[in-house]
Amino acid sequence: MKFVAVKEFDDYISAHILMGRLKEEDIVCHLQDENTITTAPFLSPIFGGIKLMVPEGQAERAFEILIKWEKERVS
Repeated sequence: MKFVAVKEFDDYISAHILMGRLKEEDIVCHLQDENTITTAPFLSPIFGGIKLMVPEGQAERAFEILIKWEKERVS
């Protein structure tokens, strides 16, 4: 199963909140580079942050959920 990044984060709290939101919608996901960025945040620009990874086949649905979440957060 090929995984793709749907969002990048500089902090693990936001990453876990959104990962939990995707899991509530039955989307398989995990965080990549979480330990590295959490223990050495100065490496975030090099690694591209903490990446929220989902299977390629679920990426479109994940993007829809993330867009909806961001709209709700702004309003």
